[in-house]
Amino acid sequence: MDIAVICDVLGEENNGTTIAAMNLIRTLRAKGHQVRVVSPDANRAGEPGYYVVPTRNLGIFNNYVAKNGVSLAKPVRSILEAALEGVDVVHVMVPFSLGHAAALISREKGIPLTAGFHCQAENFSNHIFLMNAKLVNRWIYRFFYRRLYQYCACVHYPTQFICDLFERETKPTHHYVISNGVNRAFVRQDCPRPNELEGKNVILSTGRYSREKAQWVLIDAVAKSRHRDQIQLILAGKGPQQEALQRRAAKRGILPPIYGFYSRQDLIRIINLADLYVHPAEIEIEAIACLEAIACGRVPVISNSPRSATRYFALSERNLFRCNDSDDLAEQIDYWLEHPQEREACSRAYSGYARQFDFDRCMDAMEGMLSLIHISEPTRHLRIS
Repeated sequence: MDIAVICDVLGEENNGTTIAAMNLIRTLRAKGHQVRVVSPDANRAGEPGYYVVPTRNLGIFNNYVAKNGVSLAKPVRSILEAALEGVDVVHVMVPFSLGHAAALISREKGIPLTAGFHCQAENFSNHIFLMNAKLVNRWIYRFFYRRLYQYCACVHYPTQFICDLFERETKPTHHYVISNGVNRAFVRQDCPRPNELEGKNVILSTGRYSREKAQWVLIDAVAKSRHRDQIQLILAGKGPQQEALQRRAAKRGILPPIYGFYSRQDLIRIINLADLYVHPAEIEIEAIACLEAIACGRVPVISNSPRSATRYFALSERNLFRCNDSDDLAEQIDYWLEHPQEREACSRAYSGYARQFDFDRCMDAMEGMLSLIHISEPTRHLRIS
C-alpha cells in the first residue's frame, strides 16, 4: 500500500502522539509499504517520503507552545495535494488543522480516510485552565468529531475506554480498538544499583510534566510516607511543569527527585532499578509508560480517575489509589514498601499481563485495519452519521 500519515505534531519523541506516529511509520515501512509523512518537522526537510509544512504562528503563545515541546502545523494545500496524490489510504493522527485539511482533500479525491484518537479533550482544555469544565470538554469532543472523525471510514482507538467516552459524547463510529503497543525490549532484568541509590526505596513515575499528569500528588504522598527519608523519587519525562514540581518537592522537604527524559535503553534500566511504579495521571487515554513498567515486573499503583484508562490495568484494590488523594497514595506506597513478599507475588501475578499489548501484534492489527479500509473503500469516502 501507499499510505499518507498526517501529523499535526511531530518532532522529538517526547510525547505519546509523536511516539505513536513514528512507531506506525517505521513499522509500515519495515513491512514494505510506501509511507508519506506530512508534518511541520523542519528537521525532516529533504528526507525521502517527508512533506514539511510551515509551523503555525501563534503570536504571543509561541513560547508557551515551544515550552510544551511541540510545533503545530499550518496547512498548505499544494503540499497536501502532492503528498496525497495516488495514495491508497490517508491516516490522520490528531484532529487539528493539518488533519482537517487532509480530511477535506481526501474526501474531494475519494481517498479512504482513517484517523487515530490520541487526544483527550482535557489535553487541550487544561492549557486554558478549564480541564474540569464538562461543557467545555463536551464541546471539544463534538468539535473533534465535526472537524475530522465524521469523515472517517474507520477510527483507531487505543483503548475501549476512550472509544466509549468519545462515542458517548458524539456519535457511533466504525472503529477498531488497538493498543499502541509495548516494545519487546521492556523485560525484567537484573540491574545493579548505582551507589547513590543504595539503601533507598526507589519510586518511579513516567510522563510529561503537565497538570493532567498530576505528579504533584505523588510528591505530596512521598512527603506523607513513613519512609519519606528513604524514598528516592524518579520522575522520567519533561514538560512545562518541571519548575513547579521542583519547587513543590523542595517545599515538602523530600529528597530531591531525579528529573530527566531518557532513551529507551536507559528507561528500561531505570524501570528495573525501581521498587515501585506510580501512575498518578488524572487524564490518560492508555499510558503505555505504565504497561512498560508492568512488562519489566514492576508493581503499579494507579490513580482510579474516571477520566483515565490506566485504572483498568489494576489487578487489585492495592494497585489503585483515590484520584488526587495524596493520603491514600501514601498508604498504598507504605503498604508495598513494607510488604516485599506481597510485592513480589503481585509482580508474578502481572507476569504475562503485558503480552496482550505486544508491539508487533498491535502493529500487525494496525496494518490489517489500513489494508481492510483500502480494500473495502477503494472508490468512495464513507461518512458515519
